Amino acid sequence: METGEILVIDLFAGPGGLGEGVSSVIHENGNKPFQIGVSVEKEPSAHKTLTTRAFYRKIRETENGLTSYNAYLNGEITREELFERFPQQAEDAQRETLITPHALGGDNYDIHQRIRELVEAHGRRPKVVIGGPPCQAYSLAGRSRNAGIEGYKAEQDHRNFLYKEYLKVLSIAQPDVFVMENVRGILSAKIGGEAIFPRILKDLRAPYRITKIATPRYKIFSLVVEADNVNDPRYDDPTDFLIKAENYGIPQARHRVILLGVRSDVEGTPQILARREKQITVEQVLADLPKLRSGFSKRKDDTKEWEKVVSKNGKCAKMVLRKLFENANELDLEPFKNLQRSATQAINQLENTSSHLVQWYRNNGPTCVLNHETRGHMESDLLRYSFSAAYTQLSGGTSPKARDYPLALAPAHENWNTGSHADRFRTQAANKCATTVTSHISKDGHYFIHYDPKQCRSLTVREAARLQTFPDNYLFEGTRTQQYVQVGNAVPPYLAQQIGKAVMALLG
Repeated sequence: METGEILVIDLFAGPGGLGEGVSSVIHENGNKPFQIGVSVEKEPSAHKTLTTRAFYRKIRETENGLTSYNAYLNGEITREELFERFPQQAEDAQRETLITPHALGGDNYDIHQRIRELVEAHGRRPKVVIGGPPCQAYSLAGRSRNAGIEGYKAEQDHRNFLYKEYLKVLSIAQPDVFVMENVRGILSAKIGGEAIFPRILKDLRAPYRITKIATPRYKIFSLVVEADNVNDPRYDDPTDFLIKAENYGIPQARHRVILLGVRSDVEGTPQILARREKQITVEQVLADLPKLRSGFSKRKDDTKEWEKVVSKNGKCAKMVLRKLFENANELDLEPFKNLQRSATQAINQLENTSSHLVQWYRNNGPTCVLNHETRGHMESDLLRYSFSAAYTQLSGGTSPKARDYPLALAPAHENWNTGSHADRFRTQAANKCATTVTSHISKDGHYFIHYDPKQCRSLTVREAARLQTFPDNYLFEGTRTQQYVQVGNAVPPYLAQQIGKAVMALLG
């Protein structure tokens, strides 16, 4: 296949995880067949990240491209100065992301017009639409929040029907293949008592039912379960469309519904993804990153004072842990000395990580660590972090539940003992894959405690990005909170690359 032969239209793009993975696919002849034509994203900080990454892809093989990009990452030049060095690539990158944030459903004229232009210019060559409508209305957490809103009606929540915006683009582009991603909760979501997933499948198979535009039919395939009938694939269980990312080289138990739509006139059957024998652990992908200390919130931050507090907390935690574990005395909970709250120095090569991820993370590796800064925590929470991380280590990888905390360590929350917040504090065990990285990591970090009690902190944006398999040179723009949200909402790029390979093989 030729470079840029397959046009990619990326919808609800977020910071670009799905597009990053697909566009990284390399054909056996050395060419990169996928070319992103447009990426649509409405959130400003994610749009900025998306544009920066689009720009990087356009300059990385030009003379002085990587040198200039690294100068920006190191803070030696501004983003504006970087773009000024490569004006044509900057213009192309901004055009790829529609210059400004755009929302499907609100800015359809501009979005649809640009897609029509791209499709016409691309001619008869293959086209692919990728993306997943926002999941808040389908996710279990979102549905729980909605249930507490007085007068809430799912049938009046426009977010439940954003997939219809996806259908409109299918009718305009009529791609050979589409990839649609969403949360597991979509399988059980209901509107007016009716399950929504079968309706979505029906509409995706025949977009013209909704759009009223003459559009080919599509066959919907699973990427993890073989189809019983390649001409009209049907599956016995909706969970057949569920991809468990930890089985495919991702260091995270991320379970997402991913649908592969193939236009009815496209011959061939897509390959299912190849499972890996061993799961990747948290420690394997985080251990090489510079050690950091947490900070204080609601009080003056000071390194020596932090060391005193964490040392005191360690002694307190060990007293409690002695009653629970015979080997508690062997645990070293004395904090590391003179740690900083952020680090930008270069990092060493990953040593114990599977080779596929070493190459993936470190390709065109940056000369500094990006987005690696801790947040501040209340002193009382630091004690819980110390206990939780140490408990998880001693137990062989089980994070303590609320019932495992002694009364002295329990937070002053009315629902602490109700069972509804049993995992309010959760350590990501070193010897297991991580739990699902979600946008909730932007709130307080309690669900994402680092496994090392001597650092006593929650995960940084870079660590969350590693769990999501973003390359190390992938810069997240915006505030730290915005960066966490971007990472939590993204599709793991390494998983997306595997999907892209299956699409390439189908179209090849």
